[in-house]
Amino acid sequence: MLWYLFNDTEHINTVRKLIRRSWRKMIMYNNQLKQKKKDETISCTSSTSSKIPRGTSGWPLIGETLEFIASGYSSRPVTFMEKRKSLYGKVFRTHLLGKPIIASTDPDVNKAVLQNHGNVFVPSYPKSVTELLGKSSILQTNGPLQKRLHSLIGGYFRSPQFKSRIACEIEDSVKLSLSTWEQRKQPVLLQDETKQITFEVLVRVLMSVGPGEDMEFLKREFQEFIKGIICLPIKFPGTRFYKSLQAKKKLFKMVKNIVEERKLGMEKTGEKSSGSPIDVIHVLLTDMKESSDNPQQLPRLPSDITENIIEMMIAGEDSVPMVMTLAVKYLSDNPVALSRIMEENMTLKRQKAESCDGYAWTDYMSLQFTQNVITETLRMANIINAVWRKAQKDVEIKGFLIPKDWCIMTSFTSVHMDDENYENPYQFNPWRWEKTRGMVNNSITFTPFGGGQRLCPGLELARLEISIFLHHFVTKYRWEAEDDKIVTFPTVKMKRKLPITITPMVVAMRGTPALGRRFFGDSVVQMRSGHHKFMIPLISANGGYDWTLHRYMIFL
Repeated sequence: MLWYLFNDTEHINTVRKLIRRSWRKMIMYNNQLKQKKKDETISCTSSTSSKIPRGTSGWPLIGETLEFIASGYSSRPVTFMEKRKSLYGKVFRTHLLGKPIIASTDPDVNKAVLQNHGNVFVPSYPKSVTELLGKSSILQTNGPLQKRLHSLIGGYFRSPQFKSRIACEIEDSVKLSLSTWEQRKQPVLLQDETKQITFEVLVRVLMSVGPGEDMEFLKREFQEFIKGIICLPIKFPGTRFYKSLQAKKKLFKMVKNIVEERKLGMEKTGEKSSGSPIDVIHVLLTDMKESSDNPQQLPRLPSDITENIIEMMIAGEDSVPMVMTLAVKYLSDNPVALSRIMEENMTLKRQKAESCDGYAWTDYMSLQFTQNVITETLRMANIINAVWRKAQKDVEIKGFLIPKDWCIMTSFTSVHMDDENYENPYQFNPWRWEKTRGMVNNSITFTPFGGGQRLCPGLELARLEISIFLHHFVTKYRWEAEDDKIVTFPTVKMKRKLPITITPMVVAMRGTPALGRRFFGDSVVQMRSGHHKFMIPLISANGGYDWTLHRYMIFL
């Protein structure tokens, strides 16, 4: 008794440690018991438990999340999927981000999930995504309303009037941005520069906001907002999630004011749906008016479209600029492809200079090899690496059971990088698409824009924007890219933002034998300087013959 009295503190600490240890063991045992019971319940829903894909749940609580994330930072991000595919097959069971997951690397299974009409599978994303994007998020919308939104936005982006107008706006933005690059003494960070271009274009498309204070405010707050899309959803001051929520509030206030002003303006002027819409806000507000007039015929859009507009800004910050950046990286590593794309685009530039005609969107889309470069970049970049869906009921696809309330992750990356689908999948080879003749979007092994009813409505706009950028970039500059690494988690990005050193094309072509004639045809003068022979292009940066340069070269 005396011993306990004199050593009371030590005794209490020992007891506390024992209690904590026992408590941890009880929690782990309880979780394992729950998982076992759940697995037994799932097995009972099918006549044979073998229908549930084979796999493992990994560690308690965390599952296989750490290995999944680590693969995203490696040079071969599909290692996580490849390892399990070799062990369990193309469809397997795992446990990621606190959820039991069915992972599919089978294009047929992926197609079945993507083409579902919302009565079996619904979107399922991490809490940080759903909370930041809001309850009326397009990602979480299902059924007739989702179809309506997709049809409205896709129809607007596909309209000839829109394409004709936006091609000129994109062209002006690209030229303006490129004109500032050669004045810089430091290497250009291509990833940042392409984001500047695409974000400004998309904000104009969405809500007709031009350069100025409002645009700079939107850029700044949106960059802060997007950083928290994939993070721990902890609402504590100072955390990444909290900062993103605060940025979302500022964005919401500004965009809502723009929407309300437009709504009042349309009511005062009596704008009708028959008029040509000027942006996405106009399209959605017009439809809201029509839906209110015909409540029985059309599914109604959310009363406030502000969150939808903010959500659609993501493409301008993330996906499209990364395809531009990676296309330049892949071309930098492949001189033969670079030579071919330059030849094709220089031919178009020379034709436009000779005819004095402006560019139309059809001119850019007619550049077949450029389109092949974009397609191959989309396949290798895997900007959308997978989609997550939650089963509303037990579903059987191709002999596999997907239990109710489980998520299925359809891996696009695994399909795109599978040697069963593509020969030498890790090799950048734009020529592999020459036989498809533009039919790539109908293939179950090529899904960079998703598929089914949720196929990205802006895919044609994205291709047009990338085409315009590549055309003006490869015909204006020669460049040298520094070594950089692609990181794929949580989103695809360059580790160093791809620094490049640029040189204006006319200057760069000095001392480039043979290539000059191949690019420029007869608009070349051959010169000697000592023992060196030069092929000097007599073509200016805007594509016309530069006779001043011609005279200068003659007397050089």
